[in-house]
Amino acid sequence: MAVTHTFAVARDHSFQQIDKLINSHSLHSSESLCKLLRYLAEHSLDHPGVALKEYQIATEVLGRPAGFDPQSDSTVRVQAGRLRVKLSEYYATEGPDDPILVELPKGSYALTFHLRPGKTVAQLTSPLALEPRGATDEAPASKRFWLFTVVVLSLLLAATLLTTLILFAGRSRSLTAAAEPVPVAYQIFWNRFVTAPQQPWVIFSNASFVGHPQKNMHYFNAATDPRGVILDHYTGVGEVLAVHQLDLVFSLLNRQLRVKRGALFSLDDAKNNDLIFIGSPAENLTLLEIPGTQQFVFRKAPVPRDGDVELVNVHPEPGEQTTFIASPSSQPITEDYAVIGLERGIVPVRSMLILAGTTTMGTQAAAEYVCREDSLAELLRRLNVSKAGDLTPFEALLRVKVSRGVPVKTELLAIRKLGN
Repeated sequence: MAVTHTFAVARDHSFQQIDKLINSHSLHSSESLCKLLRYLAEHSLDHPGVALKEYQIATEVLGRPAGFDPQSDSTVRVQAGRLRVKLSEYYATEGPDDPILVELPKGSYALTFHLRPGKTVAQLTSPLALEPRGATDEAPASKRFWLFTVVVLSLLLAATLLTTLILFAGRSRSLTAAAEPVPVAYQIFWNRFVTAPQQPWVIFSNASFVGHPQKNMHYFNAATDPRGVILDHYTGVGEVLAVHQLDLVFSLLNRQLRVKRGALFSLDDAKNNDLIFIGSPAENLTLLEIPGTQQFVFRKAPVPRDGDVELVNVHPEPGEQTTFIASPSSQPITEDYAVIGLERGIVPVRSMLILAGTTTMGTQAAAEYVCREDSLAELLRRLNVSKAGDLTPFEALLRVKVSRGVPVKTELLAIRKLGN
């Protein structure tokens, strides 16, 4: 529904409702959704009839790079779906009596503003109140007056109850309709992480550095560097964006994540939780303390690439390379390699997912690969998995094309099943 003529002279009321939504309990805790809601409101009211593009929303609101491809990245669609659910949640709980309804119709990025049925424009500026007219201190003149009053109030009460039931039923249908369907690929791949009683933990890398960021900072070397000057509060951009992608997917799955940096990780965490590791053992040093990948293994590259990280194909099949390494660190990265590894946990009932590249760009690409419906469906096809219970531990090798620091194309090179 488009903005009606009633609001052509009441534009401020629409923005007041947006402010009320942003400050509500349903939305105030999500900065990205509040930012998206205000952006869509401003565009819908200032430019009615002008369609918004996913690319425009991604780059101007969600901070995606100029190379954003809406065909391969569903960030905007996922965020829009979350916003629809939050709007329905608000009107079903906090704002059942708000006169203005704000909606985001499916298949559109244009907000609609319209009056709730039974409300009038006058009610936007003054609260609805029933004031007794002609009230006096004198007693009723007759019992007939009291009888009339009782009958009227009874009718009003009955009408109020009926209206409440109708509105509640309508809100329930709206909330159900607004919920975004969860892609089957997500349900299959992430099943073990969303059905466990505990929230899964995301362990992101924060490698140990020494030196000064503006002069000469490098990875800590236990043989040559003093421990007293370790800096452990730096994390690659790929790891940050990976956590963001996972959060979007798990929000769609109605499941929360717990995020912890690698330096604070303990073996008890590994025993008691399902884990998702972000980053390779070169930066996520926690992976050096527990069993990691078995078929595609990270190691320091030999001379002349000393200092870089490479992936070793432990059991290469015919026609496969034995080692994979990104573009030299002395040059802009144009190619990287990454691993997706679903491994057994230290405790058999636990699961461990490793998303790691030889550089931060590869790590980002690995996370995006399992957070996009199309690439996740390809992975499941290659694994010959069609049901959640059929997914067993595996490792997959990815080649990543990088442009201006952004993964733009990811190719599945090889896959290994590890058995039950």
